[in-house]
Amino acid sequence: MKTNVVIVGAGPSGIFTALEMLRRGSKKKIVIVEKGKAVEKRHCPKAQTGHCMNCKPYCHITTGFSGAGAFSDGKLSLSYEVGGDLPSLVGEDLVQETIDYTDKIYLEFGADTHVEGVSNYEAVKEIRKRAIQAGLKLVDCPIRHLGTEKAQDIYYAIEQELLKNGVELWFGYECTDLLLRDGVCCGIHVTDGKTDLDVEADTTVVATGRRGADWLEKICAENGIAHQPGTVDIGVRVEVRNEVMETVNEVLYESKLVGYPRPFKNKVRTFCQNPGGFVSQENYDNDLAVVNGHSYKERKSSNTNLSILCSHNFNQPFNQPIAYAQKVGELTNMLGAGHILVQRYGDILDGKRTWQKELNQSNLRPTLPDAVAGDITAAMPYRAMMNIINFIQAVDHVVPGFASTETLLYSPELKFYSNRVRMDAQLTTSIEGLHCLGDSSGWTRGLMMASVMGVLMGRRLSQDEK
Repeated sequence: MKTNVVIVGAGPSGIFTALEMLRRGSKKKIVIVEKGKAVEKRHCPKAQTGHCMNCKPYCHITTGFSGAGAFSDGKLSLSYEVGGDLPSLVGEDLVQETIDYTDKIYLEFGADTHVEGVSNYEAVKEIRKRAIQAGLKLVDCPIRHLGTEKAQDIYYAIEQELLKNGVELWFGYECTDLLLRDGVCCGIHVTDGKTDLDVEADTTVVATGRRGADWLEKICAENGIAHQPGTVDIGVRVEVRNEVMETVNEVLYESKLVGYPRPFKNKVRTFCQNPGGFVSQENYDNDLAVVNGHSYKERKSSNTNLSILCSHNFNQPFNQPIAYAQKVGELTNMLGAGHILVQRYGDILDGKRTWQKELNQSNLRPTLPDAVAGDITAAMPYRAMMNIINFIQAVDHVVPGFASTETLLYSPELKFYSNRVRMDAQLTTSIEGLHCLGDSSGWTRGLMMASVMGVLMGRRLSQDEK
């Protein structure tokens, strides 16, 4: 099998690479290989069963066309300051210009025209003042909220656009390795579980997302692709009543707070805030269950959830940050008998586990019903746990009531994008013919920045035809 461009992974980076090539009039033959299903065939059975079914061979929430984006809360961050380190690679101005361009594409495919967090400047100033007093930095980023259910419609429309214009989408095919000859990448090796196939290509684009970060790290090590361990994020998903977050939800929709709490002064940040949202479970390889959060356009809960993530950097002699985070997750899953653990913040301070009867008596009811009440501190590293506790206390100065006794902490929340592939401003790796994009490359975090990286890649590949 021979093609001009093969893209591994049908997440935002891969999708927008192909879409931008079409918009630039490219005549190249494009094949996208995706081990999951088409977006219209992705269905999480938990909606019917009420609990996670641990689907095999992969989780439908994280795998398939549009990646985790189809089942995420669907927020597009419209500022270059949010979403990873791509601006340091290609420049802040180019990234912001491309965000504005990419945002218009999302609007064309049905995204809500309303932008959150841009209407009440005086209220934002007051929130920022309280953040400064608490030793935190407020990053007030405009947000376009797609909504979990609407995101699936948008990505379905994009999927059909690609198919209509001749892009081949190979669902159910998993990439197992790269094809290298004399130091040049010539394509990929794939399998559908029954048949193995070599796909030869002039250009190979790997865009496997957070779901494929561990796989890409191994591929880099085995094939001598220049990379380095980066930052790994370990944390919790916090849930509070909407009344606690009411002001921030109305003014900003998503408050991005960053701090460096004592005594360790590691970077700690809030991420993925979901007003009226629902805590969810995702499953990764080796039955690793991790927590996430969703926010729908129409369906609302009485709670707001957000993640608190601690950044950890590892150098010598240890250089396996993804494996480290996985071990933390595995230990937590062990304590929860394969489920997500949940604990009240007050119980953590009191040095005791949480019992189900205590959750039943609280004003705050968990939106993840199959989470197991227990003790997350028995698995969370001391350094991370102290960072989380002290950060929550700081946030309480900005959002009074955030550090209440019944505030819920779910664990583990892990972000697997620590491997950083070395590349230049043209997104070229140390291997000729190979490009790596999106969250698995270590350069982006989130839907918009991953989409932007795909747009830049699509432009680069289209220029090669001129």
